[in-house]
Amino acid sequence: MKISIGNDHAGPDYKAAIIDFLESSGHEVRNYGTDTAGSVDYPDFIHPVAEDVVSGAATLGIIICGSGNGASMTANKHQKIRAALCWNKEIVALARQHNNANILSLPARYISIPQAIEMVKTFLSTEFEGGRHQTRIDKIPCQ
Repeated sequence: MKISIGNDHAGPDYKAAIIDFLESSGHEVRNYGTDTAGSVDYPDFIHPVAEDVVSGAATLGIIICGSGNGASMTANKHQKIRAALCWNKEIVALARQHNNANILSLPARYISIPQAIEMVKTFLSTEFEGGRHQTRIDKIPCQ
């Protein structure tokens, strides 16, 4: 699977650990995040992830910032993106099962790296349930 990842200055260590996990699991990674803790503007690293998912260059995306909010808000400005801000595996599973989330937004300042890896595992392995959930997703404007 092709996974696009982007982060701001709150997430370089998270991104590195996630990329290691993804690549060791056989996934191809497109990396747009910063590698340093120097202050950057998160939209510069989040828009390319959303564009990859919309275009099909990536199957799914992972975005990381301090709270996860700014990254999620930025990604969700793109049509056909359903970025879910998650803080535990259970929320990740529901975001995939019920909302068909195609981008996972992680709050680096509120979860540990091991938690992030477990959340990514859940994100990649959980399938969308469709049915009544698809009907609801179809009501999200995508013009």
